[in-house]
Amino acid sequence: MREVSDSWKDLAGQWLAWTRTPGHDVFFTELNLPWLAELIGEPPPSTRRTLDIGCGEGRFGRWLAERGHRVCGIDISPGLVQAARESGGYEELVCASADDLPWADGSFALAIACMTLQDMTDPAGAVTEAARVLEPGGVLCVALPHPVNRPPQATDYFADFRSRETVDRGGLSMQFDWVERPLGAFTEAMFAAGFVIEDLREPRPSEEAIARAPELEQALRTPFFLHLRCRLVR
Repeated sequence: MREVSDSWKDLAGQWLAWTRTPGHDVFFTELNLPWLAELIGEPPPSTRRTLDIGCGEGRFGRWLAERGHRVCGIDISPGLVQAARESGGYEELVCASADDLPWADGSFALAIACMTLQDMTDPAGAVTEAARVLEPGGVLCVALPHPVNRPPQATDYFADFRSRETVDRGGLSMQFDWVERPLGAFTEAMFAAGFVIEDLREPRPSEEAIARAPELEQALRTPFFLHLRCRLVR
């Protein structure tokens, strides 16, 4: 099968519809985003920048920019990078692989990989590159599909497993394509790159969120996402 990153290049049209249809992606807007916002905290000083790793069509970068971040983005999909560029919010956008970032050492105070490391062929390389372009003491915030929430056919937790699922919701269809990996595959890469984990969270929906989007109720019992805040110590 093709690399996951190559597959996502072909999914740009589906992803644009999925993310830009108002009120559609409630698992992002009502669950993932509020918890990740709290994990990120205040933006860096105005002299420092934030890197959006795997920026996609740019919805998270636009959200960051609206809250005072100076945002640069990178994604491997030309179509999604163009869509992000057209919608604004970024100081700089690059179409390239996250394991070979085109910025100098220490260029950023904060890097964010929101639901992207699982889609990469070399997530450890992306983490290593994030460490390189972060300043000493810089922060990497990561959101992942929760590693324990695997499909039934992925019976070996410690083995990589290529997953593909087509979700039909609200009149839209989206093919999700990713690699199941154990949590240690990500944490070991972070430790090797010089990060320590400051915070780890498993988002759960609020009562208000469930009232707005009842389909979130299942996330009270099943962990959908995992969030990590990591600080560079060397």
